[in-house]
Order: sequence, then C-alpha cells, then structure tokens
Amino acid sequence: MVRFGTPLVSPAVTTRIGVDVGGSGVKAGVVDVEAGELVSDRLRVDTPEPSTPHAVAAAVKELVDQLDAPGRLGLGFPSVIRQGWVATANNIDKSWIGVNALDLFETAIGREIVMINDADAAGLAEVRYGAAKGVSGKVLVLTFGTGIGSALIVDGKVLPNIELGQLELAGVRPAEQRYSAKSRRAEDLSWDEWGERAREFIILANEVFTPDLIVIGGGISKFWDEFASHVTFDDVKTTKAALGNNAGIVGAAALAFSD
Repeated sequence: MVRFGTPLVSPAVTTRIGVDVGGSGVKAGVVDVEAGELVSDRLRVDTPEPSTPHAVAAAVKELVDQLDAPGRLGLGFPSVIRQGWVATANNIDKSWIGVNALDLFETAIGREIVMINDADAAGLAEVRYGAAKGVSGKVLVLTFGTGIGSALIVDGKVLPNIELGQLELAGVRPAEQRYSAKSRRAEDLSWDEWGERAREFIILANEVFTPDLIVIGGGISKFWDEFASHVTFDDVKTTKAALGNNAGIVGAAALAFSD
C-alpha cells in the first residue's frame, strides 16, 4: 500500500532508489546496493490507463517523492531503450515511441536518472545478487507478467534489449499474447495448463540462445511451486528467480550506483 507523509529514509551511503515501470504497475523502493536488498517498503501504484508519457511520469514522481536516498536513481522501463529514447511500446501506450524518456523523467522528478529495459534490470539483479550469482557463461532471465521480458547476460555483462516475447510461437506473434502471465488470467487457465505453455516458450528460448542457466521471474515467480514441474527439464537448467518481483527495482538501483 502506498503511504504518504514523511519520506521513507535509509541513511546508508550505498543506497539508491530503484523504479520498475511495468505494463500493469509502477513499483519503487530504496535498495542497499551492496546487499542487493530493499531497505524501505516496496511502493506500488497501478500503471495509468492510458499509460501516456506524462501520466506515467507523474506516477513515478508520486512514488519517488516518498523515498529518500542519495545520488541518481535507476529506472527500468518496458521498452527497448536506446540512450534514453523509447524505441518500442509493446506493453505501454504507443505514444511513448520516439520519446526521450530520460529527459521526460528527469524533468518531472528533478534529479539525475539512468534508464534500462525493465527485464534487463531484473537480469542484472539476478546475476549480481540472486539465482545466477557466480554463474559463468550465458544466463537467460525470463520475466512472465503483462508481457514476457527477457534479459541475456554473458559472463556478467547484460546484452541489452533482447525481446523474446516478440517471437512467433505456434502461429502466435507476438508470443507473449498467449504465453504471458496476463494470458493465464485472461483465459482462466489452470496452473498445469499455463505451465505447459510456459514450457513451450522456454524450449524455444533455449533453442535460440542455448544458455547455461534460465532464470524464471516476474510476478509469476511467487507461484513457482504451482507450475515448477512443467518448467523443469533434464537437459535445460532452470531455476526460480531469487529476487522475485523485486528484481527490477534492485537491478535499476544497482545500475544507478555503479554505471
């Protein structure tokens, strides 16, 4: 629940604010970037409808104004981001395409910001602090939510803007229309039914990138036990995201501290 009034303060010098803008919710918190942990409440508001640039910027400001941490803040955004410019809008209003989001958010919030794709932020967090910490080679992080986010990390380095949710699978393009967590709710699928769909998508992702580890995150990760049997393979190593739905906040904050 969002709280108003006195800002939530953490005195540690290693803290940064992380913001995770998603298709259904905007989340933020103060992160200790040495530990990779939230040291404030996790604040959330619904993503505005329509999710136009100024409406989303206002929602982000609403959350950031309740938090206190030094330095610039990190912001994950559900789009291909190139030097602060929005190149795609698959799960957010189309009016974002061609917008300099970095300038927009910095003007609205009044502080320096570093931006990254939201799934890339989650991937960075899982590699630095979570389920993929210490894993060499290729790690693929898949976040199942409103859409399907994907992050590819090679020897600890994020290769930005990998959009696997836009692939075609079983005649559906983009595949996230059928295989996301949103589609499970929309079609009232059982966990077994959705788990089989997730399995199909993971098999395709594995065939494309042949990673050493696949980390499964996003909002769906809190229900891991309900579908884990469907996404466990003999020849593909998969695991639940350790940071769950906080990974985007943590990764964005870590980027703001170190980039």
